[in-house]
Amino acid sequence: MLDPKLLRNDLETVVARLARKGVQFDVTNYEVLERRRKALQLETESLQNKRKDGSKSVGLLIKDGKKGQAEQLKIEIAEIGDRLGAIETEFQAVQSALDLLLMEIPNLPDASVPDGSDEDDNVEVSLVGEKPSFQFAVRDHIEIGELFGGLDFDRAAQLSGSRFVMIHGEFARLHRALVQYMLDLHTEQHGYSETYVPLLVDGPILEGTGQLPKFKDDLFRIAPDDGAGRERYLIPTAEVPLSNLVRDSIVDHAKLPLKYVAHTPCFRAEAGSYGRDVRGMFRQHQFDKVELVWITHPDDSWDALESLRRHAEAVLSGLGLHFRIVNLCGGDLGFAAAKTYDLEVWLPGQNQFREISSCSNCLDFQSRRMQARFRNENGKPELVHTLNGSGVAIGRCMIAVIENYQNEDGSITVPEVLRPYIKADRLTP
Repeated sequence: MLDPKLLRNDLETVVARLARKGVQFDVTNYEVLERRRKALQLETESLQNKRKDGSKSVGLLIKDGKKGQAEQLKIEIAEIGDRLGAIETEFQAVQSALDLLLMEIPNLPDASVPDGSDEDDNVEVSLVGEKPSFQFAVRDHIEIGELFGGLDFDRAAQLSGSRFVMIHGEFARLHRALVQYMLDLHTEQHGYSETYVPLLVDGPILEGTGQLPKFKDDLFRIAPDDGAGRERYLIPTAEVPLSNLVRDSIVDHAKLPLKYVAHTPCFRAEAGSYGRDVRGMFRQHQFDKVELVWITHPDDSWDALESLRRHAEAVLSGLGLHFRIVNLCGGDLGFAAAKTYDLEVWLPGQNQFREISSCSNCLDFQSRRMQARFRNENGKPELVHTLNGSGVAIGRCMIAVIENYQNEDGSITVPEVLRPYIKADRLTP
């Protein structure tokens, strides 16, 4: 959530920066609501002062024996109370409308974010490794999966519908090895604390990280069954529970930064994908991911973003994969992000780079929603900054390994860093 003071004091700048994200802010609606809020607040303060002064006067009138005037003044004070009650009701309605408007405004892009409307305008930052060359016709992960009997989309569709997959045998072992490799890398070399989190969360938890109310259609909701009418949702990413670990709390300044890593399944309706990537396992309703989350001092968050990105890069470099880093343009930036680096891995089966990790700095956008704070040097509570990144998506990483390490006979060479987990140097159909 943006700072309401920023909207009140520098609306023109906010509107201009939102436009870089392709967002047209409803200035008229905001100004009408804000003027009414301010008018009601001023009237409330005026009436409260009148009631306070009147109450003092009542005492003086009674003391002076002017009971008639005192009784009349009591009636006027009561009328002020009635008016204050009516104002309070209207004020709450106006404030609720403003709060809802604020909840639907995305974070502002940082000045270092390039201009642009979509992914075609993203700017390449660096290119890592070399594109593999093959002396045979390259297969994609679906064809290789058929050779192994490792990916069963038809049986998964019978169980759950489209965009699910059953992973069998050697492929299931590869999937598990990738998870173990990433968790060990991030905990042993990058200093993250491994955390196991719930896969179901309440609505306010998703509001804290920005998934609600804006992206409700992309979430899987669990119907309330506890008698209290609570709505729970399957998590779209471990970012949600990990970031909310500091919700409604004041973190010890000396403990910052907090760095969490979690492996979880993730669940997304993919409501906005419009038929994209319908083949294979690239865009699924259920997929696994190793997620990285930082909670930092505001002065340190930009350096933290670079570290977070390097940690995600280390996963792909360790696997010997060819990838590139891009700085997302304003129009391709996520709702909560002020700046995002995407890591895009080379997939020979698609003959293109595809996104495998996004690393974002959300500044105080999420912490303001969550009321996640630390106590600064002056003892005053201050909002922390939050960052998140994939470290990395397991399914997409498995596609990359399968396609980049394929051999002409259909076998897959196991990357060296995975061999301690798989206990083999080659997977054979």
